[in-house]
Amino acid sequence: MLDETDIRILQVLIRDGRATLKDVGDHARLSSPTVAERMRRLEEGGVIRAYTVDLDPSLLGYSLQALVRVRPLAGKVHIVQQALEQIAEICECHKITGEDCFMELVAARSMEQLDAIVDRIAEKAETNTSIIKSQPIRRRPPPLQPQAEQTA
Repeated sequence: MLDETDIRILQVLIRDGRATLKDVGDHARLSSPTVAERMRRLEEGGVIRAYTVDLDPSLLGYSLQALVRVRPLAGKVHIVQQALEQIAEICECHKITGEDCFMELVAARSMEQLDAIVDRIAEKAETNTSIIKSQPIRRRPPPLQPQAEQTA
């Protein structure tokens, strides 16, 4: 269960995943060993899943990003999922409800590469592709609040 201290720790780590234990402790008003123990518990509890890097795909040569909705043909869901897992340019994939089964985020260097990526599953699924023009809201965590307040 998250308390106010856990939330203060998480707020620092959200801003800077490389923050030192001292920096986190200063914000959370805790000693470095106490911060380390709390962070260990948050990791073991699955609250903190990873410390990661946020890369800009365009600076890596991927000037095009697209959302691709995928509707596998009858009986092909597992085959399509396995095919999607093998495509390195798929940065994210969600299994969803509704008419489609998967929603994926694809990074491509060109329209031709995007077409080639989508073509890799064309015999197994119907697709609908939307080019991303901009990202007005970057990926962010849900609001942090103590769990006692979440049910209220």
